[in-house]
Amino acid sequence: MTLPVALSGSDVIGQAKTGTGKTLGFGLPLLESVTVPVDVEAGRARPEQLTDTPQALVVVPTRELCTQVTNDLLTAGKVRNVRVTAIYGGRAYEPQVEALKKGVDVVVGTPGRLLDLAGQKKLSLRHVKCLVLDEADEMLDLGFLPDVEKIMNMLPARRQTMLFSATMPGAVIGLARRYMSQPTHIRASAPDDQGATVASTEQHIYRAHSMDKPEMVARILQAEGRGLAMIFCRTKRTAADIAEQLQRRGFAAGAVHGDLGQGAREQALRAFRNGKVDVLVCTDVAARGIDVEGVTHVINYQSPEDEKTYLHRIGRTGRAGASGTAITLVDWDDIPRWQLINKALDLSFGDPVETYSTSPHLYEELGIPEGTKGVLPRSERTRAGLEAEEVEDLGETGGRGPRGRGRTQSRERDQERERPARTPRRRRRTRGGAPVDGEAGTAGTDGTDAGDTTDAATHAGARPAADAPAADAPVTPVDDQPRTPRRRRRTRAGSPAETVPAETAPAKAASGESAPAPVQDAAPAEEAKPRRRRTRSRVAVADRAAEPTEG
Repeated sequence: MTLPVALSGSDVIGQAKTGTGKTLGFGLPLLESVTVPVDVEAGRARPEQLTDTPQALVVVPTRELCTQVTNDLLTAGKVRNVRVTAIYGGRAYEPQVEALKKGVDVVVGTPGRLLDLAGQKKLSLRHVKCLVLDEADEMLDLGFLPDVEKIMNMLPARRQTMLFSATMPGAVIGLARRYMSQPTHIRASAPDDQGATVASTEQHIYRAHSMDKPEMVARILQAEGRGLAMIFCRTKRTAADIAEQLQRRGFAAGAVHGDLGQGAREQALRAFRNGKVDVLVCTDVAARGIDVEGVTHVINYQSPEDEKTYLHRIGRTGRAGASGTAITLVDWDDIPRWQLINKALDLSFGDPVETYSTSPHLYEELGIPEGTKGVLPRSERTRAGLEAEEVEDLGETGGRGPRGRGRTQSRERDQERERPARTPRRRRRTRGGAPVDGEAGTAGTDGTDAGDTTDAATHAGARPAADAPAADAPVTPVDDQPRTPRRRRRTRAGSPAETVPAETAPAKAASGESAPAPVQDAAPAEEAKPRRRRTRSRVAVADRAAEPTEG
């Protein structure tokens, strides 16, 4: 229904159930709209119409869907040799930038990385003739619609726009009205399939206890005719825990969730597609558009958030006309949420049956052999496992956990090697604002450093201790201007006492008085010592009276 309208160049809104082939519904018209060298050789286009910049753009919400759409378009465009490149986060920028420089016809990408490269002028969108928004309702739920609008504003005004989604909320309809020109709304469904879910998918809803769920899942995975299975969890921690428990029970299980690096996520998906792993435990990042052949069972380990998530989860099985089984384990706390989903989808499972891992009806309805336990027998452990699939080095940038921490530590070590040896800083010792040189680090008998004798002698109005004369040598007057010590102002009973001015030898020399004659005793040597500061008032007065007067 979509192909004739899309090939004519009109805008299209495509709405259909999951698993009905929406990718090729927009992929084939997209590949026909680009101009490649084969068209020039066949005479369908002129040489000046060729360009190395993208001619078509597909915007998808998740990285897993980005890689899948890219592979589908590469397969469909192999005959015409159409160049298709995936642009998404979690990988290094350099390979994606190099691919854009070499030339590309179709770009498939997630909104964040597309905006990033377009802002750096590494991605040119001026020649885009066709835009496709895949899973637009999921981009609305993830908060990508503002980024999508920024991307659409960078595109040429004359273009073809196609919007595809399984559900069509009001915000997506508003986006279509703003940016699309007279779109044709195509809603495809089979005449005998009136419900919201696919009729070929068998649904089972059980009320289960959270502590019994791992045992139930291990027994369900041993049902007869079970091929590949996908287990959906609501949280990343639960997905990692269930995958680890199933591995301990002997199952070849892998995990896909947001806490894993992009390399580990792609490793698990490749192992699942190649059959090395037959159980994939994942969060809702793998609930959109993931198409793997041979998926027979989908298990909702935890109840989904809403009816749209439920539809996309169980849509991983029963695709392209095949049959499948969808099992939902609802905890007691999730019964109100499930009843809302049941009412919205008009299902008949409003009151799920209380079920345990030993319940007879569980074995009967799902075809589990009698006597099955929660550990896979060793004779049936034939899968190679997740370790058999190599992890591709994607040059991941940043991120949480070990994938970002190791790169940061190695970068710091490289910087330490390049940094020159640091010279230790030497402290400059100062006293009274003037630098002090030549101190010895030994302490004197009175508790002061040996270097302090210079300052002490200067305060006493004599030469430094290193140049002091012997005890029996005459003391000569000081030639340099000595530093006058600061005299404390002493008071007695609250009234200021008379202060005795201290006159120095240079001051008296300036006034014309003669210097006193040298005295042959040790009194000057005693005065050269630092004076002790006494605090009692009577001792201070007696000390002043004992001072020799001038003349």
